[in-house]
Amino acid sequence: MAQEFKLKGLTSLNLKNGEKQEVEVEGVEGGKVLLLKVQDEVHATSANCTHFGAPLKNGVLTPDGRLTCPWHGACFNVSTGDVEDAPALDPLSKYELTEKDGAVFVKTDESTLKANRRFLNLKCSSGGNEKVLVIGGGSGTLGAIEGLRGGGYNGQITVVSKEGHQPIDRTKLSKALLADLSKAAWRSKDFYKDASIDFIEDEVKSVDFGGKKVTTASGNSLDYTKLVLATGGTPRWLPLPGLRKGELGNVFVLRALPDTQGIVKAVGDNGKKIVVIGSSFIGMEVGNCLAGMKNDVSIIGMESEPMERVMGSKVGKIFRGLLEKNGVKFYMGASVEKASPSKSDTSKVGAVHLKDGTVLEADLVIEGVGVAPATEYLKESGVTLEKDGSLKTNESFEVEGLGDVYAIGDIATYPYHGPGGDGALVRIEHWNVAQNAGRSVANSIAHPGAKAKPFIPVFWSALGSQLRYCGNTVAGYDDIVLVGEAEKPSFIAYYTKGETVVAVATMMKDPYMVQSAELMRRGKMATKSELQKGVDILELEVPPEIKM
Repeated sequence: MAQEFKLKGLTSLNLKNGEKQEVEVEGVEGGKVLLLKVQDEVHATSANCTHFGAPLKNGVLTPDGRLTCPWHGACFNVSTGDVEDAPALDPLSKYELTEKDGAVFVKTDESTLKANRRFLNLKCSSGGNEKVLVIGGGSGTLGAIEGLRGGGYNGQITVVSKEGHQPIDRTKLSKALLADLSKAAWRSKDFYKDASIDFIEDEVKSVDFGGKKVTTASGNSLDYTKLVLATGGTPRWLPLPGLRKGELGNVFVLRALPDTQGIVKAVGDNGKKIVVIGSSFIGMEVGNCLAGMKNDVSIIGMESEPMERVMGSKVGKIFRGLLEKNGVKFYMGASVEKASPSKSDTSKVGAVHLKDGTVLEADLVIEGVGVAPATEYLKESGVTLEKDGSLKTNESFEVEGLGDVYAIGDIATYPYHGPGGDGALVRIEHWNVAQNAGRSVANSIAHPGAKAKPFIPVFWSALGSQLRYCGNTVAGYDDIVLVGEAEKPSFIAYYTKGETVVAVATMMKDPYMVQSAELMRRGKMATKSELQKGVDILELEVPPEIKM
């Protein structure tokens, strides 16, 4: 039952527009609310992000009432508490405020205060002739189905996924080697059942776009009025002796829950010699995680520094130093020749051989050498695939040349209109981007005629310290303005093309990344020259008008 709770230490609501204040709630252990003033109105919401619990008092509040989490870019509407951008799923709670007797009160109940969120209720009895069919079970699917029901769509929703379980937090697979479905899943199966969202464990074999039908491996034929393709990526295996799929035991890729479960089983009680092939995000994250578990980890990369292709050698060197402190050994500028079997068990891997003659003993090997768009099932459908196997879409993620069909996530190549993009086609392999694309598609389906919701790509990584990143370097960059102390590490890296900042990476500098993303959205990001002169972007005013 709702009651009034006094806010500790407050006698009145005297915030200025744009200000935030976290306040304790008297009589509720751990109870806190966040006060925010936007357009002359004071709002009271949950105090922490519903994604990973970041304190929203450290986030970015815009004049149009967007509140962005300082860690991972989740965004909420202050007026309603609703989620606007991934990766948060549950909205914030909103509280009624009153002032009386020289004090300030919020009206709610104790359980809601302690929950620090408004639990999303998608209960629905679907009906009618509208049928949304979603192929895939990852982050794009998660954004699409929750965005549809949350946006008021009452038609039928069916998900076909060969993974056999509800969407999980795939980011935890490489960052923490999470192998337990109950801990990895965002929602229970009953949550989706109550929302009248049907999950079918099956693999799609073909799509008849003209007849609006999908055929599965088990022989099912499913029709649709709207089709969302969200099949993600297929991990690449190196075409080298001992490293091809199924050739030797204890050689893994890392994409799905069974991969993590296999790695955890092979690692056992730790103390293993582990070789990671690939020095991009997956390789670096899993290598760092395994080193922290007291394993002997070596990472092999073809670049001069880890993650150089995306982050540049200057920043990649910082990441290498962090992992070296954790015990990881690096072999950079290296090429792999083959893997050889163990002498004690020839069915399993025993060593990785480099072309320069170096031999690295290995109890297990993890290949993190990228993914290919999972679109094999479309090759006989008549749709045109890009050279990399992806599908070309417009800004609304509608597949070119097909009506009522959308592609999101790793399989989508779409025009990017963020800074430096100018409509250039991009394909971005990240969990957060896929979910935001899913939300955008859901909005288009639930509200016909609605414009696509553009977003600045955001991602993060666990590399000895938390990396935050926003923007995109699709059109390239020609310089990096590095501010801060790289050795700590506590820095901001501004990736510039000419005078334009096209991307920003930070460590230990929250909320610079999300401030950058909001400035980018509004065409008000500082220039390269201004940054070189010492401009602090946290001191720049975020205008209300969105330019992209």
